[in-house]
Amino acid sequence: MKKNKSTAAVILGVSFVWFTTHFGGGFASGAQIYSYFVRYGIWCLAMPVLAMVYNAVFFSYSLRFARKHQVYDYRSYNEAFYGKYSVIFSNLFEVLYICVMCVAPAVAFATGGATLSQLTGLPYLLCTFLIGVFIFVVAIFGTNLVRRVASVLSICIIAGLFVVYIPNIISGFPKIAEAAKAMTSSDLPLGDALYSAFLYGTFQLSNIAVFVQHAKVFEKPGDAAKSMGAGFVVNSLMMVMVVLGLMTVYTRPEAAQQSIPTLFMVQNGTGSGFMTPLISLLIILGAVSTAVNMVAAMVKRICKDSPKEKSGETHKGAGNLGISKKEILAALVCCLVDFGIAQFGLLNLIQKAYSMIAYLAIPVILVPYVIHMVVTRFDTKQSSAK
Repeated sequence: MKKNKSTAAVILGVSFVWFTTHFGGGFASGAQIYSYFVRYGIWCLAMPVLAMVYNAVFFSYSLRFARKHQVYDYRSYNEAFYGKYSVIFSNLFEVLYICVMCVAPAVAFATGGATLSQLTGLPYLLCTFLIGVFIFVVAIFGTNLVRRVASVLSICIIAGLFVVYIPNIISGFPKIAEAAKAMTSSDLPLGDALYSAFLYGTFQLSNIAVFVQHAKVFEKPGDAAKSMGAGFVVNSLMMVMVVLGLMTVYTRPEAAQQSIPTLFMVQNGTGSGFMTPLISLLIILGAVSTAVNMVAAMVKRICKDSPKEKSGETHKGAGNLGISKKEILAALVCCLVDFGIAQFGLLNLIQKAYSMIAYLAIPVILVPYVIHMVVTRFDTKQSSAK
């Protein structure tokens, strides 16, 4: 009985890894959901679910493969998965991963900067700079602290979203009905909505690099499907909740131009006096935690551990035992690059940069995975990993 409870806890735990990876500043701000789903009309009620079905199939397949073949870092995983073609596809995956590691924190910079700008009225450039300075300091001195509070922070953000969205959905139900009527009468093409959902799901496939390490905790490969099934339910429900909330302001002419749709919804909805600072704080915290983790990961990739570096001069920090000058410089460069990318604007990054990542993921992940599924009969052949 205890073993069953432990297995269930592991399955649920990995499913929430998917949600916390999926969830970030772009999700909390509502910009991702509005850009890829709500603006395509009434289909927005179904497309998030289809996108998550798409992701659940690929994520469960990759986690099952990782557990079955016991490859838990993404480089080893890619070499096993792509087999004799790994020389090509492992390196292409590295390019894709670097693009993700540049764009994702830039979106976090942009989300935090746009939120702060709307709250204070300060210029977007200045706000992204202030957010960038804060992220740099935390990435240098407080990475360990961020990791320790990441789970608690995620729970707080999820709880905060429920507090913000549920009352607005309930009180704004007539507006949702009005939006549904307007969406239906617009007769927006189903094909456009499907393609947008496809792009959304495809750029999420790059998260496979993050997920494979978690397959190690599964008792057996089959647990992957159960875990991703639970993840599908959690992610779908949260996305549909955000869709319904954003539909309460859909008919307002200025809604389509909002870089922070969630903030706009709150300011025009129930309890705006209390909820505006609450959701703003949650969005900024979500953006900062995402950016810090991404910057720290890039610093780790750039600064390989070596005897020379370990014996070098370090700078003591509150959150770390010691930080080398090379790590500080790497973090500074990463933050400057992300700050520069963030100046393209949150909506441009989400609509264009994320789509660019999706296009890169098609030949690197989508097509090879479909071929792998067909050729190996969903990895049931003994020679599939060779």
